[in-house]
Amino acid sequence: MSNIENIEQEIQKLTPSELGDFRKWFQQFDAENWDRQIEEDVRAGKLDTLGEAAIKAFKTGGCTEI
Repeated sequence: MSNIENIEQEIQKLTPSELGDFRKWFQQFDAENWDRQIEEDVRAGKLDTLGEAAIKAFKTGGCTEI
């Protein structure tokens, strides 16, 4: 049995209250990982092309107000 399957089985055993606590924890955990990955991508220059395209679109009137 894989580690993921073990985790799935353990999650299925949680009470509704425990499941709610797990959801809150996992949401925070996932958000922190996402933020860390974005920060790493920014430092590595992986988003430079997208940023430059957005600035160019803004300067040339290619953007609309939300």
